[in-house]
Amino acid sequence: MSISGSMRGGRNRKFKSEINVVPYIDVMLVLLIIFMAAAPMQPPSEIELPNAARSTQPPSEYIRVDLKPDASAILTINGRKDGSVPKENAGNRSEMAQKLRALHADNPELPVMIAADKEIKYDEVIQAISEAKKVGIDRVGLATR
Repeated sequence: MSISGSMRGGRNRKFKSEINVVPYIDVMLVLLIIFMAAAPMQPPSEIELPNAARSTQPPSEYIRVDLKPDASAILTINGRKDGSVPKENAGNRSEMAQKLRALHADNPELPVMIAADKEIKYDEVIQAISEAKKVGIDRVGLATR
């Protein structure tokens, strides 16, 4: 009897082309249970902000930039020995940058203190700091209560 003859007499066998997914489902269920149990144990993502102490020696004379929510700004030079407080009003941020550049040209040694209303977006404060750095002011601080 030949090999082909024995196959004809026996049952026709076909190979299964399916994947048995039951073990994969078991593994996924075990992982799901592990992650569900481990998730509440992790603390929620909190931002740890650094503490800011007051400067030991605040500058005696500085350029103060008051940022308002309506995109205007007031630039003043505080702490002058003669008591004068020159005030510059800026209607928008580009005008503020020009006036800051002019004040820095007149008083290159003065640092800048930025005071912003609490309703202002954080991006606007960062843009004001960036403008001060572009002008060439190395010392830029933020005013707080």
